[in-house]
Amino acid sequence: MSPEAPIPASTASWLPVILDSAGPFSQPVTTLAWVIFTGGFVILGIVIAALTIALFGSPRLKARLGGEKAIWIGGFAFPVVVLTILLIWGLWLTSHLSAQRITGDEMRVRVIGEMWWWRVHYLDENGRETFRDANELHIPVGQPVLLDLQAADVIHSFWVPRLAGKMDMIPGRTNRLLIQADAPGVYHGQCAEYCGGPHALMGFVVVAHAPEDFARWQAARAPAPAAQGSAARGADLFMSSGCAACHTIRGSPADGLAGPDLTHVGSRRSLGAGILPNNKGTLAGWIADSQALKPGNRMPAYHQFDGEELRALADYLASRQ
Repeated sequence: MSPEAPIPASTASWLPVILDSAGPFSQPVTTLAWVIFTGGFVILGIVIAALTIALFGSPRLKARLGGEKAIWIGGFAFPVVVLTILLIWGLWLTSHLSAQRITGDEMRVRVIGEMWWWRVHYLDENGRETFRDANELHIPVGQPVLLDLQAADVIHSFWVPRLAGKMDMIPGRTNRLLIQADAPGVYHGQCAEYCGGPHALMGFVVVAHAPEDFARWQAARAPAPAAQGSAARGADLFMSSGCAACHTIRGSPADGLAGPDLTHVGSRRSLGAGILPNNKGTLAGWIADSQALKPGNRMPAYHQFDGEELRALADYLASRQ
């Protein structure tokens, strides 16, 4: 697969996304979920059978169902035994998901939940930042990735159903989560803890590359070259209109920290934290009136730009590959 080749959207089958595991750190959660669902259906069947006997059964069956022995077995012994077994087995099944299983050899990424988007900081083996991105996480296939999860404002929750369970992101604390993808693909995630405002529109994607493609992607994270043509006018507008006060574009004077890093925004698959496809049209629409697309987000509308200026800005941002 070349760097330009499209990555498969997913390898999902007929299963719902939350039950279609795609890595070793989601498989135990999926297995546990299937056992609980199956057990729930079995117990529901038992309850319905008991209710049917209670309503329509013979006097002899009703007497046996309401006897002291049946109550001790069904109301006490059965739930105690079943829940104890489920607890012990569930802890054993998910034991390797804990931070104690971290070896120190994993690729590391810091993800910070914001209202209502995601900062992504790629780290080296010593925990030092190498470069930044936003709303999109790239990982190599077949390798565990250790995520340092933090929150900048309120509690968020990081959840990529096909790659791992949920993990809360709490202000002032770093929680750790291991993820791994077994096949190339684009795996969708979502903030799973209500965080106010447009919480439901706080999504992201995890893009899993074959190792050689990931190495090429990583090598291309250098500052983007200077803008040319109409994009050059867009660069001037970006620097003079206040955009640079909130956003960083490495290799340019823009060094704002309030909003997402836009150094490589043109290469991302989506805008607005996963709510829009990324193209020049949606870029222009987002700049003109992001509040109409994602009400409550922290970027103001820029009604002062005319159509030609919006196209120039979109050309500039789309060229940031």
